[in-house]
Amino acid sequence: MSLSHSDQRISALVDWLRNDLALDIQHFEAASSDASFRRYFRVVHAGGSHIVMDAPPEKENTEPFIRVAALFETAGIHVPGIYHKNTEQGFLLLEDFGSTCLLDCLNADNADRFYQEALDSLFKLQTGIDIHDCRLAHYDTALLQRELGIFYEWFLEKLLGVILPESIKNGLNPLLIDSALEQPQVCVHRDYHSRNLMALDSRSPGVIDFQDAVVGPISYDLVSLLRDCYIRWPERQIEQWTQAYYQRLHAAEMLNVDFKQFKRWFDLMGLQRHLKAVGIFSRLHLRDGKSGYLADIPRTLGYIVDVCETYPELTDFKAFLQRQILPVYQAAL
Repeated sequence: MSLSHSDQRISALVDWLRNDLALDIQHFEAASSDASFRRYFRVVHAGGSHIVMDAPPEKENTEPFIRVAALFETAGIHVPGIYHKNTEQGFLLLEDFGSTCLLDCLNADNADRFYQEALDSLFKLQTGIDIHDCRLAHYDTALLQRELGIFYEWFLEKLLGVILPESIKNGLNPLLIDSALEQPQVCVHRDYHSRNLMALDSRSPGVIDFQDAVVGPISYDLVSLLRDCYIRWPERQIEQWTQAYYQRLHAAEMLNVDFKQFKRWFDLMGLQRHLKAVGIFSRLHLRDGKSGYLADIPRTLGYIVDVCETYPELTDFKAFLQRQILPVYQAAL
């Protein structure tokens, strides 16, 4: 019986660990997978425990991970150390941050502490990397447009069979894109949320899944963290955290706008991100057979509805959302 591609990858990975790195493997298990083709395994050996990344070269490129890890490390972000590389086969031996992400341990009693640590790390990211010398792609109009297209194609058209009228799209897209591009530009992790921040005994949080970092809007990672697709906090609490972080950015001369303007950026950036996320969750279900993410759509749609209620410029999209999108979605559940 022939080995599947997945089995062949694991066989090659174990061979690299044993024969090239001379690890005395005592235990080998899946650690996690993400929304891409990357997989992670935990290898326990005589010298300790490490995480091994499996990134098939025909599907993934380890170079951005290696480059961004070094970039983040220079800013004081706690990213996994890279101990050994096999870029030809797509294998990396990484520091093991354990299995506990913020989502696993957050509650109302400890949220302030964990979020303060996460915001401290975010502040380092936004102030410690020179965007003119970091060789990162920019969140430009084309990229923002493509991301909105994921919502239209995968959630509306392919999951629900709904077409958003061009007249509404032509109002929504420029509103969100212009708001993103007029903001101060900083280094953006792009998935800075509770599943990608690891709770550690020291130098917490450990930051993972950073390889898609770009130069982009200053509110992007903040809204990813505070209006997380995987956990929701009371709006009053979110506003307090946002206000405190705004004051910190203002004191550091990263901003020269009032809080009302910053909050508008935050809200509209969140809307763009949440539309994209709903599209990605739908694509993972329809294309990749990863249906667990469907459970996160209602929470994410809730954020979308709330922002649409706040800004008169979103009246047409809100009406279509309530009249066409939400009823079809509810009927499909």
